[in-house]
Amino acid sequence: MSLSERYQQLPMRRCGASGVFLPAITLGLWQNFGSDQTYGNASELVWRAFDLGIFHFDLANNYGPPFGHAEELFGKILASGLGEHRDELLISTKAGYAMWDGPFGEGGSRKYLTASLDQSLRRMGLDYVDIFYSHRFDPDTPMEETMGALASAVHAGKALYVGVSSYSPAATKQASTILDDLGVPLLIHQPSYSLFNRWIEDELLDVLAAEEVGCIPFSVLAQGLATKKYLDGFPDGSRATQNGSFDRAWITGDAMAHVRALNEIASGRGQTLAQMAISWVLRDQRITSALLGASSVRQLEENVAAASAVEFSAEEIAAIDAHAIDQDIDLWESSRMGESIFTV
Repeated sequence: MSLSERYQQLPMRRCGASGVFLPAITLGLWQNFGSDQTYGNASELVWRAFDLGIFHFDLANNYGPPFGHAEELFGKILASGLGEHRDELLISTKAGYAMWDGPFGEGGSRKYLTASLDQSLRRMGLDYVDIFYSHRFDPDTPMEETMGALASAVHAGKALYVGVSSYSPAATKQASTILDDLGVPLLIHQPSYSLFNRWIEDELLDVLAAEEVGCIPFSVLAQGLATKKYLDGFPDGSRATQNGSFDRAWITGDAMAHVRALNEIASGRGQTLAQMAISWVLRDQRITSALLGASSVRQLEENVAAASAVEFSAEEIAAIDAHAIDQDIDLWESSRMGESIFTV
């Protein structure tokens, strides 16, 4: 595929006040690049994403399972040909959650973040990543140390930009201020956000706009709740059957009534519920890109189609608002609220 064809597939949005543009859809390697994924399927998915105009690939040190597997698999795809396009790609990774044993295997310390980034670069076979994130707020480490470690990664040439994930509005503003003083502006924030988890609308989006920081929401499909997947029970192979990030307790009569109503609204728009959920997130121009996983090329292509239908009428927004109600699916709230990540 020619360059002109590839980069006409998806809209792009500027990330904050930077010179970085992101595709409206980013491929995340959180859920579908574990040891149960074959190299062939993973490679097909990544290459198809690239041909669809997705040039931003989002990873973290602990994505798998096992930890590190997603980065290793992506590294093999880079080594097998994708790496020839390195200067066209934006590759992100993160560190913050538990990765190895001992006091320096998680958190926000300079030691952990530095060691983790070095490991991530080795797994992917890269000299640098484009964006290095603090994956979660660490109340046990001074913010100055965490942000200093991110800035040091840039100064060392191991990252070009830095970001934070699952930080509260207040912590985000503090991080941005510290990074500005260090001469390494905060590029982007990665929060959870969906039809059923709307916390960023209360204050965070306003903070990001004021600080001129991009926003790339994850869990846009609410772990699958914002799709029609669970309208008729728990299909085999779904997250609800794998003891993973989906809690069966979320499937209540009230929740399913809202899902069915939203599904009807989506149908009236000529979309699937999943597509409308993505379009709805992208309706706000403060959102730089929607971070999505995919288990198949077909699912990926369906998701990408949503990026061209982000306009909603006032009537549609009102109808959606009546059913886009918090469903207690925010798994990352405790991190934002500053709960200690250590048990010792």
